[in-house]
Amino acid sequence: MRSAKKALTPAPEVEAAEAARLGARIRELRQAQQMTLEELAERSGVSRAMISKVERGTNNPTLVVAVKIANGLGVGLTNLLSRPQPRQARLHLPRAQQPTFRDEENGFVRHVLSPTFTERGLEFTRHELPARATTGVLPASAPGARKYMAVERGTLHVVLPDERIVLAPGDAYYFEPDMTHEFINAGNGACVYYLVSASASRG
Repeated sequence: MRSAKKALTPAPEVEAAEAARLGARIRELRQAQQMTLEELAERSGVSRAMISKVERGTNNPTLVVAVKIANGLGVGLTNLLSRPQPRQARLHLPRAQQPTFRDEENGFVRHVLSPTFTERGLEFTRHELPARATTGVLPASAPGARKYMAVERGTLHVVLPDERIVLAPGDAYYFEPDMTHEFINAGNGACVYYLVSASASRG
């Protein structure tokens, strides 16, 4: 169930700029680890050709592909969108400065609402999933990771290998994502939900 995008689609020049920034950041992280395209492909499960296209900014990855690449690099998805910064006691994060990931294929949008500090801990994100759309099956996180979620609008299906949970507006759910998982909006309107993700022992 990969739904077509609806309104509020960014202009083509915005999408191109986002793809270029994402690709450059992935290349930067890969080269910092002295990792070849072939090595990243093996670690992530994403083909060398696809990674090359993403790094050149000629292909905007889907959410699933982006998460797999991040896992292969040993970082979180947010680290592909922005560079971590030293911790501050106070930080205002205007909407325009929030790292944002858009899946061009299905219209999914992810906004990072928490600061991207050097040491990883809790991450607060807002997700918008269009009607009749799915995130796709997301890979398992490292053991010890935890996710706390709440639905603001719409109905969200959380699909795990052994269970399917349906969340209505106002519902909350906790799970440990050390298994594949998928989020599905089976409704006719957009679904908005929030996630607080706690990383495993790796910062």
